[in-house]
Amino acid sequence: MYLLKVPRVLNLIKEKCREMMISVALGQVLSLLICGIGLTSKYLSDDFHANTPVFQSFLNYILLFLVYTTTLAVRQGEENLLAILRRRWWKYMILGIIDLEANYLVVKAYQYTTLTSVQLLDCFVIPVVILLSWFFLLIRYKAVHFVGIVVCILGMGCMAGADVLVGRQQGAGENKLIGDLLVLGGATLYGISNVWEEYIIRTLSRVEFLGMIGLFGAFFSGIQLAIMEHKELLKVPWDWQIGLLYVGFSACMFGLYSFMPVVIKKTSATSVNLNLLTADLYSLFCGLFLFHYKFSGLYLLSFFTILIGLVLYSSTSTYIAQDPRVYKQFRNPSGTVVDLPASGQVEPSVTYTSLGQEMEEEPHVRVA
Repeated sequence: MYLLKVPRVLNLIKEKCREMMISVALGQVLSLLICGIGLTSKYLSDDFHANTPVFQSFLNYILLFLVYTTTLAVRQGEENLLAILRRRWWKYMILGIIDLEANYLVVKAYQYTTLTSVQLLDCFVIPVVILLSWFFLLIRYKAVHFVGIVVCILGMGCMAGADVLVGRQQGAGENKLIGDLLVLGGATLYGISNVWEEYIIRTLSRVEFLGMIGLFGAFFSGIQLAIMEHKELLKVPWDWQIGLLYVGFSACMFGLYSFMPVVIKKTSATSVNLNLLTADLYSLFCGLFLFHYKFSGLYLLSFFTILIGLVLYSSTSTYIAQDPRVYKQFRNPSGTVVDLPASGQVEPSVTYTSLGQEMEEEPHVRVA
């Protein structure tokens, strides 16, 4: 009998390993897209003195508007653009502002503080996402998840230490407190945006989220561009190289926004933000050849430490806590639908369902 169970156990282990590797690989695709965003921004800023973060965000929101908002506009029924705006316009307006200002605050912080400070303080997004997911999405974590998170943050600390040792302290470093506060503010807004995104794509749809972000993001970034950045835009020495860099930036940004909801739905907002910790290392490895950065063995140690943390975090599923009293009916083992008893007091209890492949199944409800 035990020998008959061995193949089943091996298949389960194989399937779990495959899902874990897919989860990490999807997150690394997002990191590579952020690497492309960082490299094109650096070329624009350092080589062509084009400091236009709001304009760059505006281009991305315009692309989202053209693709996803127009898709909503041609839909029929309750998924039509006007129907969505009538029901939830003010929520998406707030989300659009949060998303825009999160990008702006972190980019602005580089003018006041150092690269190392930005890298370390940007990790603040992780506890923000964990807390918001716990209280608003009812996601529950196991001990192995917290171990993986700590290992990932240790890897980031190792990278920051390597930056100090090789003298890669880029950034003005003036008014450092202001810069650090800007990073913390941007990380907090990123966390709110990511958790809100996870809620929308799990309960509504990816296209609705991206369409509304494109609509309100383009509107508010256009206003901010006209007020704060129109003079900088006029100073840009336009030629085909700058145009190509803007196209590359917009393509990477559009790919990041379009692909991130897919990865969040497959994993979670917390998992995505842990995966994005490797983006700075990819940028560094490219910088070794493009910008002649100094190399330290600590960078490799940092990279593999973060990967180990990601594997630990992805090795088991997180869970959603659910109160069975919210269900008016439940499915018994035979598959028939049974109404809850009208009389009798139902005691509060909590059951858990995985956020992985099991999400497609009917949630199991325990009624006391």
